[in-house]
Amino acid sequence: MAKPSFLLDFSLLRTNAHFRAIFCARMLSVFSLGMLAVGVPIQIQAMTGSTLQVGVAVALDGVGMFIGLMLGGVLADRFDRRKLILFARGTCGLGFVALSLNAFAPAPSLWALYLLAAWDGFFGALGMTALMAVIPLLVGRENLAAAGALSMVTVRLGAILAPALGGVIIVAGGVGAAFAVAAAGTLGTLIPLTRLPTLRPQAQEPEHPLRALASGVQFVWRHKVVGSVVLLGMLMSIVGAVRILFPALAQDTYRVGTSAIGLMYSAVPLGAMLGAFTSGWVPRFRRPGALMLSAAICAFAAIASLGVFSSLLPALIALVCYGYANAIASLLQFMLIQSNTPDHLLGRVNSLGTAQDVTGDSLGALGLGVVGRVLTPLLSVLTFGGAAALIGLLLACSVRTLRHCVLPASPQEEEPADGEPVTADSRS
Repeated sequence: MAKPSFLLDFSLLRTNAHFRAIFCARMLSVFSLGMLAVGVPIQIQAMTGSTLQVGVAVALDGVGMFIGLMLGGVLADRFDRRKLILFARGTCGLGFVALSLNAFAPAPSLWALYLLAAWDGFFGALGMTALMAVIPLLVGRENLAAAGALSMVTVRLGAILAPALGGVIIVAGGVGAAFAVAAAGTLGTLIPLTRLPTLRPQAQEPEHPLRALASGVQFVWRHKVVGSVVLLGMLMSIVGAVRILFPALAQDTYRVGTSAIGLMYSAVPLGAMLGAFTSGWVPRFRRPGALMLSAAICAFAAIASLGVFSSLLPALIALVCYGYANAIASLLQFMLIQSNTPDHLLGRVNSLGTAQDVTGDSLGALGLGVVGRVLTPLLSVLTFGGAAALIGLLLACSVRTLRHCVLPASPQEEEPADGEPVTADSRS
């Protein structure tokens, strides 16, 4: 038996071919979607010179993603998830091909950009929901911590490197070349994903899609652990919007230049990467719910501490600590939701959990915008982080079930052979 380690366990990539396929596909997908996030705003700004038009495209992408998450959750609990993943990734890739062709056209269409931004947001979310739903089935619930941390690494690396890579490609070959690279990367995800076995969810009675979605909402509402975790995740997403205050804090409080603002934005993912790479101890903690509450409260306190610093260095240290604590809390959120949700609801509950990330960030940005009109940036961040820490403490005191919950035991099982159908029943 392997000796427990403080560091992230990479053995899952070596021993589980199916998870390795998902890991490679997700890495390619994250980089491809990073190209979309950079290329579409740059092209629209160049075509129209209007930040409003850029905002419309970003909003349409967000709307498409939200609808894709909701529909994807229902479909992932009804149909073969392998087919759904392949269909969504392939269709998303075709959208990137169309974006590239439109960019290389003599007169690119603005309406095509709007449509295709929503198209790729929708199908990207559709595939992501199904991918998340199959992870417990393929790795076993006893390996959720390692799978979640490895997935976090891909997302963080993509968030850091993809925009920079996209910018280099756009400078060298234009936005059309960036979209072409994204299309190749997205369609390339089909190669490892075809190695997945058939992934059927548990059999269930057919329901109208809206009723099926309502069943997922009802489960989250009634399950004390999952509901509390989703609520705490929403609070974490709201607090994450504090990044909109970084420019004002840097200029008005810390009295530093633009380059230092970039350091503030980089400090959070740096802390998150440290959290992911040193998360080997997390699955051995006996009370994961209590640990998630503690990590979230520490993250909120780190944000509040920005309001008491008058220089950049301690603020950067606080942001690294925030990134670390937030990464640990996010990993535990993933573990607790996946391990406490029945297979036939995994698609819908994962879609709701991901949707709260999107909506929470928007609500946080809106709330900070309102607070920022009344208070100074220093008082805004102190009030915002302090209020979140207080709510976290109240939640910790009131939800005894989450404080005392443990991860359900899961027997060690053999990995299915390539092409062999996998269902929840076959792992129970």
